[in-house]
Amino acid sequence: MFPATTDPAADRARYDRATAHLDAPLAIVDLAAFDANAADLVRRAGGKPVRVASKSVRCRALLERALARDGFAGVMSFTLAESLWLARSGFTDVLLAYPSVDRAGYAELASDPESASAVTVMVDDPAQLELIDAARAGGREEIRVCLELDASLRLFGGRVRVGARRSPLHSPARLAELARAVTRRPGFRLVGLMAYEGHIAGVGDAPAGRPLRAAGVRLMQSVARRELAERRAAAVRAVRAIAPELEFVNGGGTGSVQHTAAEEVVTEVAAGSGLLMPRLFDHYTSFSGRPAALFAQPVVRRPGVGVVTVLGGGYPASGPAGRDRLPVPYLPTGLRYDPQEGPGEVQTPLLGSAAGDLLIGDKVWFRHAKAGELCERFEALHLVEGDRVVATVPTYRGEGRTFL
Repeated sequence: MFPATTDPAADRARYDRATAHLDAPLAIVDLAAFDANAADLVRRAGGKPVRVASKSVRCRALLERALARDGFAGVMSFTLAESLWLARSGFTDVLLAYPSVDRAGYAELASDPESASAVTVMVDDPAQLELIDAARAGGREEIRVCLELDASLRLFGGRVRVGARRSPLHSPARLAELARAVTRRPGFRLVGLMAYEGHIAGVGDAPAGRPLRAAGVRLMQSVARRELAERRAAAVRAVRAIAPELEFVNGGGTGSVQHTAAEEVVTEVAAGSGLLMPRLFDHYTSFSGRPAALFAQPVVRRPGVGVVTVLGGGYPASGPAGRDRLPVPYLPTGLRYDPQEGPGEVQTPLLGSAAGDLLIGDKVWFRHAKAGELCERFEALHLVEGDRVVATVPTYRGEGRTFL
């Protein structure tokens, strides 16, 4: 839950003043909130560097702003094409968090010394090594490799799984087997190990109005943290026995920064959503942040008493379909969706006490469910300090980059 010190009415007035010269739809980032969230991530990391997850930001200017702060180091990217673009743009430490089959990208990586030194690719299967080798196209640069340990919790002999279906490498022995394959293969260097505990980092443990679910989530996460800490430590020992030059062990996410950073074997944590604080991160007991990224839709109709209609707004987030994946009307407070329509592709009716005070042309401010996906809808972010827009910066989309 975001801090009680946030004054919604005052924030709305600031945002309206700052963007009075701009027509909606538009998106903003409140820099004071962004910086406060960044400082909190650094505090929670307890001295270990925070690697910025670019998929949750998708704006080079904001990546640079975070990395300019003490306590942040490196980018965690989501496609090889993005990784190469960031490397060409001057980012010197880019960890690709997902395996890729981008043959053209690997050919470029293997032939460009600067990109090869800046980018680390993710591998969890020997077949991926084969694909990279076949894609080199004569390139001779050494490929930096990170292995991913599956972080999911397995219960009852593996019959029950809690967590994302990511790497097939669940046991330290399986991880060590692939580590040997990498170190024996010319043209590759094993430099890192990663494990993302999404069932801890990405699941709120204080869902509003659901005390039984909250207790269940907290119990699951407590068990999962203990199990993963032991298995991750064993995996690191096993891999270091094969590759003692291992440079980093990455783990965590916005919701688990302080817990993951406390593990001795972890050398860095990853976070991105915590900078912008989308609505999916409202319900955690261990931290709170300030909503930093918002989008505004204009009121275009007043169909009747207690209802207004805004243009567009139907921007659902990825993941299992549900109400928690929808953006929410945020400012002014007291607005809700029409249950028969919800947020629409072209128009969105809004009901509630605040509707009566809204006029044609007024802005309604929304919060998106997931952080970076908002930037796929807007070409620019207006950066707000106090009640002024101090800069307008392009998103990935605004730079003509849509990587997925």
